[in-house]
Amino acid sequence: MRDVDDVIARRLESGVPLVGQVSRYIIAAGGKRLRPALLLLTCGALDYRGEQRFNLAAVVEFIHTATLLHDDVVDGSALRRGNATANETFGNPASVLVGDFLYSRAFQMMVEAQNMKVMRVLADATNVIAEGEVLQLMNMHNAALDETGYLNVIRSKTAKLFEASARVGAILAGASFEMEEASAEYGQALGTAFQVIDDVLDYAGDAAVMGKSLGDDLREGKATLPLISAIQRGTPSQKAVVRAAIETGAVEMLDEVIAIVKETGALDFSRRAAAQEAQRAMAAAEKLPQGPHAACLVQLASQLLERDN
Repeated sequence: MRDVDDVIARRLESGVPLVGQVSRYIIAAGGKRLRPALLLLTCGALDYRGEQRFNLAAVVEFIHTATLLHDDVVDGSALRRGNATANETFGNPASVLVGDFLYSRAFQMMVEAQNMKVMRVLADATNVIAEGEVLQLMNMHNAALDETGYLNVIRSKTAKLFEASARVGAILAGASFEMEEASAEYGQALGTAFQVIDDVLDYAGDAAVMGKSLGDDLREGKATLPLISAIQRGTPSQKAVVRAAIETGAVEMLDEVIAIVKETGALDFSRRAAAQEAQRAMAAAEKLPQGPHAACLVQLASQLLERDN
């Protein structure tokens, strides 16, 4: 990961000072670096040690960071990882344009890999992520969204880059079709579990630990799994409260909504859904050659359920 960070720092250089300033600001804000770590672990499990793994791990982090810059503008977010967002600090225009720079820098680096299959996987993933963002936008304040629709959004918006990261690791290793598919399934399942837990924490987390405000999803009118489950399980009056909160984005209703998602068992249901995805990820990791890297992938999926930020 130190090698990946070295690549990131080097490739953020630009002749335009603001580009580097905004890019370094959001990269330095931290984050879990899960996607590049996933690519490196997959390479390790499949015995690839080439330098290109550092370059492509940086590529997936650049793609992810670009989506964060654009997301925060769309959502009007002021806080991420306990710090002011880039759009709050530098303004929306700078955030959008630097996000564009990171996307284009990622594609420059993809070309340098001179691997058409890698380019196709990452280009397709970037396109699916963009579609997922639009799909989410279309479903803002939609209290009728069901679990299938919700999964379509998160598997496009979040899980697709996890899936692509693991698949690229397998492609770099020259792995068999079966190993590539197992890697991709691991990434998709892990990414899905990650997002479900993220959505649970918006109603059950600690704002100080999470580094963002509770209720952001509600303010944005996002019908996430805890709310969808609460509507399915609640009394008529509880259903009406949750629907109204989604449709209006009424943050002042947050305490009432939190009480309802707890009373209806919606949080426990959502955690079980995340656990099923984590189990799917672990089963996929167990198909890979067994060793410390595959064991780490299993452990990562298991510990994901315990995350609090």
